Amino acid sequence: MKYRIRFASVFALLAVAICAKAETPSVIAIKDARIVPVSGPVIPKGTVVVRNGLIEAAGASVPTPSDAWVVDGQGLTVYPGLIDALSTWGIPNASAIESSSPSRRGGFTPPDFPPAPSTPAAAPGPIARGPEDRPSNTSYLLAADQVSPADRRVETARAAGFTGAATFPTRGIFAGQGVFLNLAGQRAGNMVVQSPAGLFLTVRTAAFGGGFPNSLMGAIAYIRQIYLDADQYKTAKEIYAAHPLGNKRPDYDKTLEGVLAAPRVMMPATNPKEIERMLKLGHELKLKTVLYGVEEGYRAVDLLKKHNASVLVNLKWPAPSREADSEATDSLRVLEMRDKAPSTPAALAKAGIKFALYAGALDRPQDAARAVKRAMDAGLSAEDAIRALTLSAAEIYGVADRLGSIDKGKIANLVVTKGDLFQSGTEIKFVLVDGVKYEPAPEAPPASPEATQ
Repeated sequence: MKYRIRFASVFALLAVAICAKAETPSVIAIKDARIVPVSGPVIPKGTVVVRNGLIEAAGASVPTPSDAWVVDGQGLTVYPGLIDALSTWGIPNASAIESSSPSRRGGFTPPDFPPAPSTPAAAPGPIARGPEDRPSNTSYLLAADQVSPADRRVETARAAGFTGAATFPTRGIFAGQGVFLNLAGQRAGNMVVQSPAGLFLTVRTAAFGGGFPNSLMGAIAYIRQIYLDADQYKTAKEIYAAHPLGNKRPDYDKTLEGVLAAPRVMMPATNPKEIERMLKLGHELKLKTVLYGVEEGYRAVDLLKKHNASVLVNLKWPAPSREADSEATDSLRVLEMRDKAPSTPAALAKAGIKFALYAGALDRPQDAARAVKRAMDAGLSAEDAIRALTLSAAEIYGVADRLGSIDKGKIANLVVTKGDLFQSGTEIKFVLVDGVKYEPAPEAPPASPEATQ
């Protein structure tokens, strides 16, 4: 009897293993589908082969491996998985990205924004009186250390066709280091593609009386001073490393260590004046600058092209605030921005400016398709829209050798649709993340009138 129980247990384990493998096969062939590689011309009918989480082959005459699980792709289109170029997805309880540009916010200081403490767990200390106190500087924070697969927005984003995201801490002026994520994985470590992805800056300030900096001018001066301090700190460390005998070692400064570790710096700007200010600041400080927001990019095309800028465009198009005074009259400038902001992507594409789109400011990832459609209605081509949410985003973050297009050897992040992306009525059949298949969960039916009574 003892041996029967043991054999039964073994067979049960084998059955579970077989079922698990059937649910997530190591080799998948999506056959006879329309393929949009993004890096090359559209393939009207072809096959994409995925093996062990990577793209093994894609093309019109690719043979189907004998060991592949075959998906009938007739009537379906295969795209690279969508990438959100700026978000907080994957960080539980983090709010959506909000613009820190004064012109977008309508003021310099959100009322609920206190100065960030020197460490995440530290109690609030004395009010900062100058840049040496490092106020609102948590540049050492790594989003990679805060990521959790349990963030409910990860699944919601996948259901909307997103398979990757650049995710950032957003609190403070020097908020912290972002991470480039795949939007799936049993553990946080499975999700990380690259860290750090960049340093997220804002121009949020403490209220008057709340310490330094308490104005936009103060915030800009503070950013400049931090980078001057970082340069001096780096030089002092190099000198000491070369000649330690007889020299006093420099004090360790984790805030400056974080600043120096950033491969690129994300800077906010909405209108031409802010765009010019941030581009000049980045040039002065010799930073690899990526602008985000850029709702009025349509008015700054020549400036952006002159500086060879990289741009992340906010898909949360300007709209009246729900808390706005219904009796108040908006300025002509504000009304123009609301009307023309969706034309920014088309203007950037026409000028050949490198740009990507981000949905992290939206309340729901599902709203991204509607927002992209507004940009397309304002002149953005479908090809440029897809590129801005795939390969261009990967290029800006330096991961285009792994993601962003359907090419041999790249990570198998794909979205398979029935219908063209961003068109009404299009159905997302499934996505692959690292070669693992995920089907969108069905939307909950609307509540019946009886249930709401």
